[in-house]
Amino acid sequence: MNKSPMTLKGAERLREELHRLKTIDRPRITAAIAEARAHGDLKENAEYHAAREQQSFAEGRILDIDGKLSNAEIIDVTKIDAGGKVIFGATVALLNLANDQEVTYKIVGEDEADIKVGMVSVGSPVARALIGKCAGDEVSVQAPGGEIEYEILDVQYI
Repeated sequence: MNKSPMTLKGAERLREELHRLKTIDRPRITAAIAEARAHGDLKENAEYHAAREQQSFAEGRILDIDGKLSNAEIIDVTKIDAGGKVIFGATVALLNLANDQEVTYKIVGEDEADIKVGMVSVGSPVARALIGKCAGDEVSVQAPGGEIEYEILDVQYI
């Protein structure tokens, strides 16, 4: 099975979530199930069914996170000398040549991507266009809304 790239921060966030699920959420849900059982008839007990649903979701998420972490190739970009090139984990400042807007993206693993905070998946059109380029280069990105021309202003490994 192929390893999936993941940043060090992304792996830390998953480990924190896993720890919270196992040490806080799981015991809370177990207690809620026990309390709901004490109320009697389980067939018509909405609290029991809600707690069981929460338990199912939490256990599924625990398995999901365990799988992602076991299949992750954790990359600490701060320890890589890429010679100014855009690589996985790099933070890239771009200038949209059509409207002179600046945007900053961090290239991360698929499970970490969140465009709202400027984190794009390594498999996204933007990241694929940027990988291997340097500051000063111009790139063309095939986006769903059409082609976008960017100039790379800065590449950081933070």
